[in-house]
Amino acid sequence: MPPIPLNPNDPDLAGARLAASVVVLRDGATGPEVLMLRRAERDGDIRSGVWVFPGGVLDATDGELHARCDGEDDAAHSTRLGLARGALDYAVAAVRECFEEVGLLFAHGPLQAAVAERHAVQRGEDFVALCQRHDLRLATSALVYHSHWLTPPGIAKRFDTRFYVARLPEGQQPQADEGEALEIAWLTPAQALDKERHLKLLPVTRRTLQDLGRFTSVQAILDEAAARVNPPRHMPRLGCNAQGVRPVLPDEWAYAEIGRLDPQGRGDVWFELPPLRAVPLSERVTRVTCANGSVMTGPGTNTYLIGAPGGPLAVLDPGPDDADTEAHLEAVLQAAAGRPITRIVVTHTHKDHSPAVQRLRMLTGATLVGLAARHPEWQDTLFAPDLAPADGERLLLGPGCTLRAVHTPGHAANHVCWLLEEERLLFTGDHVMQGSTVVINPPDGDMAAYLGALEKLLAIELDWFAPGHGFLMARPHDELRKLIAHRLAREAKVLDALRTLGPCTDEALVPTVYGDVPSSRHALALRSLRAHLGKLLAEGRVRDDAGQLRLG
Repeated sequence: MPPIPLNPNDPDLAGARLAASVVVLRDGATGPEVLMLRRAERDGDIRSGVWVFPGGVLDATDGELHARCDGEDDAAHSTRLGLARGALDYAVAAVRECFEEVGLLFAHGPLQAAVAERHAVQRGEDFVALCQRHDLRLATSALVYHSHWLTPPGIAKRFDTRFYVARLPEGQQPQADEGEALEIAWLTPAQALDKERHLKLLPVTRRTLQDLGRFTSVQAILDEAAARVNPPRHMPRLGCNAQGVRPVLPDEWAYAEIGRLDPQGRGDVWFELPPLRAVPLSERVTRVTCANGSVMTGPGTNTYLIGAPGGPLAVLDPGPDDADTEAHLEAVLQAAAGRPITRIVVTHTHKDHSPAVQRLRMLTGATLVGLAARHPEWQDTLFAPDLAPADGERLLLGPGCTLRAVHTPGHAANHVCWLLEEERLLFTGDHVMQGSTVVINPPDGDMAAYLGALEKLLAIELDWFAPGHGFLMARPHDELRKLIAHRLAREAKVLDALRTLGPCTDEALVPTVYGDVPSSRHALALRSLRAHLGKLLAEGRVRDDAGQLRLG
């Protein structure tokens, strides 16, 4: 019986062939080296000619060798791999495939005699019979579970693969079978990833090599893998841009959005945010990104069109007033497809979010909704709302389409997030950004208020963030907890730096507190540092004696 997942109805597993791979390692002169093999060239096979680790699909007979394994039993192995049962089949398959492809046999017994019969196994002889004939005991204890990868949905031949790491068996040397493995090489991860070598690598192979490249010894790799608790499953998804389709990895910004919009793997959802392109995110929401990408705005400010299907629309954060505004607003009107725009809603009045309201209002006559600026610096002071929403106030945009105002001061005193209640989707403006933390710039910015607003959002049922910059973000409560932890860790660094440096100016604190930030961005970091200090001063944990800061 093949391995049984805890959730056999998991749609991500549908149609995927079970497979196992072992990353064979040895210590080299400059660090760990990885055994790589180049697969045979085959028409129509995405793995044709790629450099991979030894491995292949599970065999129906792999389960017959559980009793010949020297490591954990099937129950323990299944717990480690998150399966109901049968997980030891993966380790057996990894041993068998490694033997067939590169001639390495993780086993105890008369290995020389067994290895001499390798070609018989490659021609189809039963590996179980080989083990019985030579009374081999498989050294599955030498294999340490490392990671779990699934081929993206939408690819014709999908694999559900478990990866192991293992040290090269003592006294053995690999040899290509010249069938599945055309050639083999020992390479450090850096060498394998070197663009000058032009190795054709699958995303899973590239990412595994990047992970292994962090370590200075094979033992360190094995120890780290053994200490992993419930390693996550990685499943790339197919995304596209103007150049074509490619797998998008789980840690790429577009990943969650692609999963939401294209779970079947059509490959027609973009992993980039080109300006002026309308992207339908649901039956109620469409996004158009401004052409104002920069270090501060990322790919550009997002404008969202929100409304019940077929009904009037609200436009949220129409963006800056600059040379590209006319083209951006034309794209917004085209995305509206003739539906009336009756409200223009803003999250806050920084100059990359609200100034275009004036032009859009002239085109539509829409009602302006938001809070006016409370401090002039870097603000759109011309914004004068027709409606200043109270915290919790709702805007009914049509049947089954309700926006609720959530006051979230901190990044700006007048910041409002907007909750689309029917989708539990929160338009976060700059309160939560993708891929970076926001600058908190006093006096308009307030760190205590910012942290309080993050805590406030934790109490709301949320499924998605729609940020002012970037793609849709899943698992919003996890993102909030990360942001809170990050800010509190930075606060602790401020206190530690004062404890170490003694009385000093805020500028003197920046290189220590923000040592992980490029020096070119220290001027920006100083703004957020002053916000941290303002919070600590108000709490009495820091004192300011004529510009000299010290612990309170």
